[in-house]
Amino acid sequence: MSRAIRFHQTGGPEVLKLETVDVGEPGPGQARVRHTYVAVNFIDIYFRTGRYPSKLPNGLGSDAVGVVEAVGPGVTDIRVGDRVGYLLGPQGAYSDVRVMPADVLIPLPDAVSDRTASTLMMKGLTAQYLFRQVYPLKGGETILYHAAAGGVGLIACQWARAIGVTMIGTVSTDEKAAIARAHGCAHTIVTSRENIAERVREITGGKGVPVVYDSVGKDTLEASLDSLQPRGTLVSNGTSSGPVVIDTMQLAVKGSIWVTRPAMIHYATPRAHMLEMAKELFDLVLAGKITGEPHQTFALADAAQAHRALEARKTAGATVLVP
Repeated sequence: MSRAIRFHQTGGPEVLKLETVDVGEPGPGQARVRHTYVAVNFIDIYFRTGRYPSKLPNGLGSDAVGVVEAVGPGVTDIRVGDRVGYLLGPQGAYSDVRVMPADVLIPLPDAVSDRTASTLMMKGLTAQYLFRQVYPLKGGETILYHAAAGGVGLIACQWARAIGVTMIGTVSTDEKAAIARAHGCAHTIVTSRENIAERVREITGGKGVPVVYDSVGKDTLEASLDSLQPRGTLVSNGTSSGPVVIDTMQLAVKGSIWVTRPAMIHYATPRAHMLEMAKELFDLVLAGKITGEPHQTFALADAAQAHRALEARKTAGATVLVP
């Protein structure tokens, strides 16, 4: 048996309920993992509210680390006792223990603790695919990154610094600006009192940036477009403020802008490629260029409280649940 957070209808944080569920033995190609930490990501809110549809009732969460308790027939590269993390697979990470497809499990290096790894699976590999695949950064670029003090944002700050990229990051408060700069963000824009596009033009000598990574969506769309150079790229990798609606004529007017809406599943598969992504991330961690520690920790039973804090923008960096 396992304790798990489940929801039977979409809605606010109050729909999240702690329940007891039967786990059972892993079948062919599966492994049973006992969690040590479970990550809370903004995408979890999309599922909870119904913005991303799911069959109900359902579990929540797709990002956790833990120890393999059992493996099913046909599993050869994951063994009992292995420390693993994952970011793909079915919803249900908000739990003590669960059965998972073994091919989404990523072995953790001995020198990377479970606590650190809990901040790196979804968030670190998101930074990897945004910076190294969606719009491959080579070093020397100046970029705009929204929500620079968030869970992905703080890793992005460090990754940008590690590869010689000048990152302009937006934040909501001066306190978050200080956190982002401490992690490697070269310039911060406090959105509560500064005009994003005007500051970007000021920082870049009027040129704008070649790429904007925008996980905020509706509230920052116009500023993102106005910050880009001609033929620049808008990477719309989230919609925390609401869905993005784009008038394609405006893309021409603002400089023949390219727009992409990437999804992790299309960049992290097949398994061999996912493991290569993880190796690049962990190599930077082991070299001391990227660090990660949870900034907020909640008990599994307090998942609703964690969601309230995240939605209210009262968090910085990574938020985790402890089973």
